[in-house]
Amino acid sequence: MRRIGIDVGGTNTDAVLLVDGKIVHGVKAATTADVTSGIVTAFQALAKATDLGNRIDAVMIGTTHFINAVVQRRQLTKVAAIRIALPATAALPPFTGWPQDLAELANGGVWQLTGGHDYDGRRFMPLDVAGARTAASQIRERGLEHAVVTAMFSPLDSSDEETIAAVLREEIPGISVTCSHRLGGIGILERENAAILNASLIALAQETIRGFEQAKERLGLSAPLYVTQNDGTVAEAARAAAYPVYSFASGPTNSMRGAAYLSGIKEAIVVDVGGTTADFGHLRLGFPREANAFVHVGGVRTLFRMPDLISIGLGGGSLVDLTQRQIGPASVGYRLPEKAMVFGGGTLTMTDIGVAAGLIDLGDRKRVGHLSAGKVQSILDRAREMIEENVDRMKPDAGEVTLIAVGGGAFLVPEKLEGVAKVLRVEHGACANAVGAAIAQVSGEVDQVFQSVSRSEAIEAARKLADDRAVEAGAAAETLAMVEAEDTPIAYLPGNAMRVRVKVVGDVAAATVPAG
Repeated sequence: MRRIGIDVGGTNTDAVLLVDGKIVHGVKAATTADVTSGIVTAFQALAKATDLGNRIDAVMIGTTHFINAVVQRRQLTKVAAIRIALPATAALPPFTGWPQDLAELANGGVWQLTGGHDYDGRRFMPLDVAGARTAASQIRERGLEHAVVTAMFSPLDSSDEETIAAVLREEIPGISVTCSHRLGGIGILERENAAILNASLIALAQETIRGFEQAKERLGLSAPLYVTQNDGTVAEAARAAAYPVYSFASGPTNSMRGAAYLSGIKEAIVVDVGGTTADFGHLRLGFPREANAFVHVGGVRTLFRMPDLISIGLGGGSLVDLTQRQIGPASVGYRLPEKAMVFGGGTLTMTDIGVAAGLIDLGDRKRVGHLSAGKVQSILDRAREMIEENVDRMKPDAGEVTLIAVGGGAFLVPEKLEGVAKVLRVEHGACANAVGAAIAQVSGEVDQVFQSVSRSEAIEAARKLADDRAVEAGAAAETLAMVEAEDTPIAYLPGNAMRVRVKVVGDVAAATVPAG
């Protein structure tokens, strides 16, 4: 099996060649404004350093495009938000609680209809199909191309969402419809928010993945393209374009998975120090621990699968204020080679501090020779404090932990840290994110409430749904294995109700093709 793993970060684009599970070579290239050029440059450097042979089985790419679009308020598409819950929830319409600037970018109109189901699965109100057709006419007149359908308690019964989605597709040919039950669990506002964010990003996701495909074609590759997901797995490009929110945290997740793979350790804290941020996560069974609470994305409260991560402004490109003893959060990002002092620039960065302290050999050390040893050490002490504080926040208990340091800025992680038994550095650790992309499998996940069935029947039904979703995402059916299964009785619901969450993981379906 020959795979290329690529991770597009804010500063660097990393690429690795993985052959039969072994890392053959890894390279770094500066991320470019158009992204595609950076990918091509990284791949060309990889091809120059290795013999790619006559075939590549898969290209796996991780990107921070989609989360950056939300955080930076750019390239979002207006969305028609249809909620099926009247007369309930009218006081809290869609976009409630959103930051005003983000809502203005994404809000293409709100339509509320009667319908939905109650907490026990019974119908709440008759579904207003006629009202949906009227809404569809208005949406068509406004020229909106993306819509979200959210029904009350749709994770219990998704029929109303599916019905209205079908009406929209019938009335507005070519419209993209996101149904909320595919993205979140119980909690209508958080589930609706996730669906709206997803729909507002679909156009960008399609454009981004087209750019990835074009880069692949420029390189003469016809291997299938996969995009990494929040949980450390991958999905086929077409599915990833339909659900961009599942790739929000794929960059740090790739690093966590890569760290586990390179170290052989499945339980540890990982810090990935890049050019702009340091990301902390907890490895559990080789995968990042998932957040079990509400997740805020760009100021919007959501509830869907996301890794439990802490990100701070500490990286190789972070700006340094010697007087205030401050690091970041601003960074020169991918302009490090032109802005940092050691490269002839005039901006003091953490890379300059690392070079001055002898932690790394880059550029011209003489350019930072004027920095006093005391001030350099003071900044390094501040970096150590930041790392210790956030390792402590991420630890599962008060005991000492193993810390795996990866990323291009890992030189900033000292050997001795309070609360850390051992700091581990691994070969190819600077490209751990690309390694995580290259080794990724495909997953399918279900989080659903079942009623009037036994526990074993509920888990079996959830397993089948998860298997179907994994195959749809590009997994080989015969390789699927269940890696997580949780069931929680719900006392306030009748009919022996229980919430069941099942996750399956499998290998990428074989599709070997020549590399041009």
